[in-house]
Amino acid sequence: MRLDKLLANLKYGTRNEIKKMIKNKIIMVNGNIVNDSSLHVDEENDNITVNGKKVNYRENIYLMLNKPKGYISATFDNYHKTVIDLIAREDRIYNIFPCGRLDIDTEGLLILTNDGKFAHKLMHPKKEVSKTYYAEVEKTLTNNDISLFSSGLEILAGNNKSYKTKKVILQIITGNSCYVTISEGKFHQVKRMFNKVNNKVIYLKRIKIGSLKLDDELKPGEYKELSESEIKLLFDNQYKLEEYK
Repeated sequence: MRLDKLLANLKYGTRNEIKKMIKNKIIMVNGNIVNDSSLHVDEENDNITVNGKKVNYRENIYLMLNKPKGYISATFDNYHKTVIDLIAREDRIYNIFPCGRLDIDTEGLLILTNDGKFAHKLMHPKKEVSKTYYAEVEKTLTNNDISLFSSGLEILAGNNKSYKTKKVILQIITGNSCYVTISEGKFHQVKRMFNKVNNKVIYLKRIKIGSLKLDDELKPGEYKELSESEIKLLFDNQYKLEEYK
């Protein structure tokens, strides 16, 4: 790949700005000062530095974010802070975006990437990737709620059309707290389901996607890069109730 194209893709500047950087002799490849912006480089193996700082190139990036309240799951918004605002510049340059959404007042596990095929696979309804939430509600939960959730509930989807949910696992922790595992991602689905049984969610946090749990060491607003083994866990869709007993 041409050096100027590589650096432009990584948001180091426009091609004209990169030419000026080369004139100022602040770009080096394998220890040599670069004089030609059209130089072809091996983006994966060459040692490229800008102003003494190494350029780290990866085609794709996969991040786990512990989303806090007050941020929306989008790349840009005129009125609210977005989850992208929580990501450092060196990772934002990969043009990442959130896989799916968490409501502005919902916390927890959110995956961000620049890999469109991966995101499609993770979010596509036919894949039925499971998602587990910790929820606190206003009223005491009952065994009848467990049965109703398991059988599926008629709720309104984002288009205001009636929709019956697929099997949902509701596991009561205490009278007013529980785990909810769904295999869909309808608009406000968890909240709408509790509304359907005359209850109301007062706190919601996603703690798991597939078999990948939110890292306990990540504080709200913090994130980390996923390993290959962690990425594979995202697509393990088994409902594993025994983990919460």
